Amino acid sequence: QLYREARECLTLLSQRLGSQKFFFGDSPASLDAFVFSRLAPLLKAKLPNGKLQQHLKSLQNLCNYCTSILSLYFPWDGADPLAGAPRAAGTDGTEGEEDPHKRRNQLLSVLVGLVAMLGYAFLSGIVSIQRGSVGPAGRQPVTMEEEEEEE
Repeated sequence: QLYREARECLTLLSQRLGSQKFFFGDSPASLDAFVFSRLAPLLKAKLPNGKLQQHLKSLQNLCNYCTSILSLYFPWDGADPLAGAPRAAGTDGTEGEEDPHKRRNQLLSVLVGLVAMLGYAFLSGIVSIQRGSVGPAGRQPVTMEEEEEEE
């Protein structure tokens, strides 16, 4: 029954769309975004049971609708958008890293993050540095435990 109702829903959407480009004319509306978000995965995904997918593929106007939205708003058609970008080839014929300075940039970003965190810790008082000096007769600075004992 669920498949029957889903097929009926697809058929009704197909009838409502008719020969229009979008559901409300020549420009997309929020309904188009909603309907596309449900139809595109159903149309493009590999499903274990393809009954509903086959029915959708039989409704040519809905297939054209999804295809036109994909080509208009997703020109790479769901593939990697950088697939057409040239990549540097390594010396052994394999593809190199996209950014030749990727490792350096990663290291720099980690260092900047550490400096920022340490700076915040010092400025907010979470961490403070106390300079220890040797007092008269070679006495070391008093630790917190010793200070509590004296009180």
